[in-house]
Amino acid sequence: MLSRSHNINSEETIFYIDLVTNFIKRKNLVKAIRSFIKEKNKFNSLTSWGVVLFQKDENPICEYDLKETETVIKTITDNWDTREIEKSYLENGLYEILAYIFRKSREARKNYRVIIISDTPSKLADDYYNALYDLLIKAKKFSAFIDIIRVGKEQFYEDDVKLKVISSETFGGMFYCQEEKLLQNILGSLVQNKNEFKVLKSAETEKVLKEDKLFYERLAVDLISLSEEDDEICIICEQELCPICEAHSDEVHKCFNCNAKYHSCCSAKYSIAKNIGFRHLFRCIQCETLLKLDEEYVNMIYKEDLGENLPEIDTSKSLVEKIEEGSKDKVEQKQTEELEEVSLEGEFIEETQDINPEEPPSPLNSETSKKVKVGGFFGKEIEIKIKRDSKPLESTPELSIEQKTPTSITALKPPRKRRVSRIKLCKICGATLQGTITCPMCGAKDNS
Repeated sequence: MLSRSHNINSEETIFYIDLVTNFIKRKNLVKAIRSFIKEKNKFNSLTSWGVVLFQKDENPICEYDLKETETVIKTITDNWDTREIEKSYLENGLYEILAYIFRKSREARKNYRVIIISDTPSKLADDYYNALYDLLIKAKKFSAFIDIIRVGKEQFYEDDVKLKVISSETFGGMFYCQEEKLLQNILGSLVQNKNEFKVLKSAETEKVLKEDKLFYERLAVDLISLSEEDDEICIICEQELCPICEAHSDEVHKCFNCNAKYHSCCSAKYSIAKNIGFRHLFRCIQCETLLKLDEEYVNMIYKEDLGENLPEIDTSKSLVEKIEEGSKDKVEQKQTEELEEVSLEGEFIEETQDINPEEPPSPLNSETSKKVKVGGFFGKEIEIKIKRDSKPLESTPELSIEQKTPTSITALKPPRKRRVSRIKLCKICGATLQGTITCPMCGAKDNS
C-alpha cells in the first residue's frame, strides 16, 4: 500500500477544458475559474495550477505547475478560439494528465486535483476507456482526485456511467451544470482540499496489484554513489558505520534528488517497514522521491528478520504423519471406551443374575400333570394334564437408581402478565395520548 503522508500541503489543481459547444461562454468560464483560484489561495497558498485544452487535429495544450492566476487565464484565453469543436477527447486528455502525475510523483509527493469541465460525450472506442481505467487504479495510489462537471441542458448522457466510475475510483465527484450561471457555484463547492476530508477506504481499495510491479519499478529510481565531497552519515541511523551489520564494507548511497544518504542495511530495513506495496520500493525520508533497492537483497534481509522473530517449530515429522497419529489415537481411544462399556454391561448383568440364584424363573405357560382315580379309591387311575400360567416371580430388590420425579405443570408459577401501557399514539398526527381518547393536538378521537 502506498503510504499517504498526512502533512502533504502542496497541491496542484489541473483544469481540463473539454468544451466543444458554446453552452459555456469564454467570459463566464474565465470568471468562474478566477473566482475559484482566489478562494483556493485562501485555504492553501502552496497550490499551483495546470491547464489542458485540446486544439484542432488532436493537438493538446498542456501547461503545468503554474504559480500565477493571470498565467492560467491567459493560457485559456489565447487558445479558446482554436480549440477542438467537433468531438471530445476526454480519454486522451486524461492519459496526458495521468502521465504527468506519474512523472512528477517520482520526485516528490503532492496532492493532484483534476477538474474536468465537459459538455460532450466521448465517442472513442471502449479500448480507450479500458486502458484509462487501468491507469486510474494506479493514479489513486498517488493522491490523485478527479472531479467531473458535465455542463449542458440534457438530463441524461450516454457516458454518465463511465464518468461516474472515473470520479468514484479516484475519490472525486460527478456534478451536473444545466445553467451557465451555476458553474461558478459548483466550482466554489470544490475549493476545500480533498485531504481535509477523511475518506473511508477498504483494504481491498488500498491494495497494490502484483501485476503492477513492473509499472512501479519503472517509476522508481536507484540510489546513486556518493561524490568525493559527500559525507558518509546515514540519514536513518545518523552514523558512519552501520549499527546493524557493523561492517565497513556496507557502502553508503544517496538519493539523486536530495542527496540523503543510506546504508544498505538501514535502507533495506526501512523499505521493509515503509514500502509502497513491494518490499524493495519506498519513498525517500527527506524528499519522498520514489526509490528502488535490489529486490533479492531486501528479501534476504526480510527472511533473516522473519527467522529471528518466529518460534522454533519441530518439523521432523511431516504433517501427514501427525494427522495419521492423531487419527490412530482417536480410534484407540474410541475402542477402549467401547470395551469399557461392554465390561460394565457384563458386570451389571452378572450382578442382576446373582440376586436370587436359588429360584430360577419358571418358563411361562408350563404344563403340570395330576393323577385322579375314577370311581372311588379302588377305581381306575388316570393322569390329567393341566395347562396353567407360571407362578409370578417374587419381586426382586430394586437397584438404587435415582430418578427425577417430573414436576407437575400445575405446580409451576404462571408468568405474571405484563402491565399494559395506557399510552397511545394518535393515528392522525402521531401525538401521545395518555389517559384520554381525544388527541390534544388535532382533536381526533381514538375509540380503539
